[in-house]
Amino acid sequence: MTVETTRAARYGPGGTGLAFAALSAATFATSGTFATGLIDAGWSPAAAVLARVLAAALMLTVPALVQLRGRWSSLRRGAGKVAAYGLIAVAGCQFFYFSAVARIPVGVALLLEYLGVVLVVGWLWLRHGQRPRWLTVAGGVAALAGLVLVLNVGGAARIDPLGVMWALLGAVGLAIYFVLSADDDGEPLPPIVLVWAALCLGAAALAALGWAGLLPMTASTGDVRFLGHHVSWIVPVLGLALLSSVFAYVAGIAAARRLGARLASFIGMAEVLFAIGFAWLLLGQLPSAMQFLGGAFLLGGVTLVRLGEMRPAPEPARRAGAHVTELVDAWPAGELPGPPRRTLGLAATGCMS
Repeated sequence: MTVETTRAARYGPGGTGLAFAALSAATFATSGTFATGLIDAGWSPAAAVLARVLAAALMLTVPALVQLRGRWSSLRRGAGKVAAYGLIAVAGCQFFYFSAVARIPVGVALLLEYLGVVLVVGWLWLRHGQRPRWLTVAGGVAALAGLVLVLNVGGAARIDPLGVMWALLGAVGLAIYFVLSADDDGEPLPPIVLVWAALCLGAAALAALGWAGLLPMTASTGDVRFLGHHVSWIVPVLGLALLSSVFAYVAGIAAARRLGARLASFIGMAEVLFAIGFAWLLLGQLPSAMQFLGGAFLLGGVTLVRLGEMRPAPEPARRAGAHVTELVDAWPAGELPGPPRRTLGLAATGCMS
């Protein structure tokens, strides 16, 4: 039984997984809208991320403890996965991305980071033998072309090699996020528990980086302009924590466990489309015609990948001799017809002469 068959038997139809994946992409995309108000009010990006991760960890504390019900041994057994998720998928991704955008344009950094989707496909091929079908490859090419158009990468952009390196490390972190989210072998931790423990560890790591001076931490308690109104800084922080962290991470893990890392990672690329849509609706930033075209390419690519994942795996070819033997063994004794009996007999004796 394949990994996909086991996952389908455990979780049922993929419609729920697709819904979780879309919810995760949409809620992750709200982070830009919430963070814009904080950054315009004098917050550093790193301080906004730390507030987001820390507040989300506090929100999940009670639900996570209720789900654990004192079973700390399960958390200890999953300590390695929690550490990788918290340090790389949460804190690492944020640190790598902000280090990249400090040196290269945001569009280029995002495009390089989303190469993590390609890394997921390569990892599943090399580590688990899940060779991508041609529809998956075609969908990946179309989706990446759509990203190039959506992010409007081009022009006389200054490319710093160190910035490229940080962005590629972000791609590794993104790939690890999807692979770890889909890993439900053995006794998987509940999504809420996994996210809570990872956020706690990620917040500690970000705070340590800020204390060491590697990440600038600047914040303000003044009012923030959000959606045309002056509100308390608590409003966007709560939005960052609840929507773009709690809902996004929990839904992302639920989606990856149902769909697998490969399909979930491709659907996750829709975060860029949701981000542009929110910027259009909430901030009045109208997308260009090229971005609309890129969105069509991206959605078409995701559709091709979905179709490729839905196709059944080809049956392995069997030797003709083994097939003939199965026919002989399955036929009731003494009831083989005359001509087939002679043909099968010649085949058998011919193999031994």
